[in-house]
Amino acid sequence: MPTRILPAVGDADAVRSVTTLLSQLPDAEPVAPVVDSTQLIDTLARLAAESVDELPEVVVVHERIGPVPALELIREVALRFPAVGVILVTSDASPGLFQAAMDSGARGLVALPLSYEELANRVQAVAQWSVGVRRHLGHGGDVFTGVGGTVVTVSGAKGGVGATLAAIQLALASQASGRSTVLVDMDLQAGDVASYLDVQFRRSVVDLAAITDISPRVLADAVFRHDTGVALLLAPAEGERGEEVTDRAARQIVSALRSRYETVVIDCGAQLSGAGAAAVEMADTALLVTTPDVVAVRGAKRTVRMWDRLQIRKAEETTVVVNRHTRGTEIQPPLIQKITGTSVAATAVPANFKELQGVVDAGRVHELDNRSAVKQALWGLAAELGLVKATVGDRKGGRLRGDRGSGSFLRRRDG
Repeated sequence: MPTRILPAVGDADAVRSVTTLLSQLPDAEPVAPVVDSTQLIDTLARLAAESVDELPEVVVVHERIGPVPALELIREVALRFPAVGVILVTSDASPGLFQAAMDSGARGLVALPLSYEELANRVQAVAQWSVGVRRHLGHGGDVFTGVGGTVVTVSGAKGGVGATLAAIQLALASQASGRSTVLVDMDLQAGDVASYLDVQFRRSVVDLAAITDISPRVLADAVFRHDTGVALLLAPAEGERGEEVTDRAARQIVSALRSRYETVVIDCGAQLSGAGAAAVEMADTALLVTTPDVVAVRGAKRTVRMWDRLQIRKAEETTVVVNRHTRGTEIQPPLIQKITGTSVAATAVPANFKELQGVVDAGRVHELDNRSAVKQALWGLAAELGLVKATVGDRKGGRLRGDRGSGSFLRRRDG
């Protein structure tokens, strides 16, 4: 059986060199090379959606691949596609890099300039390993499978704008529609998800920070299963421990969760940490919650500009959600869109704290009445973002038709 090899090489000269040598290997079947990290993940995801057997046995990653650094890319491939063996091609064959590559999930390292014999030996060994893993997968092994879920981050323009409530309701809507959902509290020093849901917990996101190989079992031990079915990965009770979650740890944790759940909702709070920045950068959708007042909108503009300067997220890739919206306020969503340079969600969340006060004070926001305009708006937002399997309202011109659709969805769930 031929060994399918997928080269991931960004440099044109290196592409020719690698593909020429790979084509000379016995029983090798090189496929068309990919030129960057995004194309590699998309290609593997497409093949995995068909079947694990459609994936190449070996991926060869060149050290100059981008935009994601080679070691981070290897880590994501290893987490999301465990049946694929990865070989790193690098000019630095030092023991330190070798150890770092192994820690990231690589199955081998080949030094530049390429040697036919060394490359052939590595490809053969990694291909045999990959075949063994697939045999294990065929018997129901406890490993990550699937193309990966949708990651949505929810950040606040400033404290108190309602980002945590929004994140919780988005997760509840996704879970209620039948999608496996995890809610992550990445507001590491001041996270309130546990308080809003009246949860007592022992483990937190910090327990995963120092683990280099997050297996499904390790992940299951760290998350808390809420009564609603939503999995919770909570912020530490001791805020100072939040510093243990580095940006690298956050990337690994998000990748592991994305491989395990259909929807990953991350509450990033209003303060930017390295872990929060990594989550926002990795997200499929990055939400920024603001209220329609001068201070909050200025905060939203400041956050958007900071994300852009730090190359975390461009303004046009960010979606602002307007909370506590009323028709009478001078600052309306079109003005916020103009000020921030972002897109603005079609669904605005109405101002009605009376609906919320009882469940917030009781720490039971998951019991918010289905007739609540706030809940209907947030569940409608979940539909707008594609986080629910069921249709929540009709779309017309990219907008939801009021709250009637989301209300009917909520009623159906209650029977």
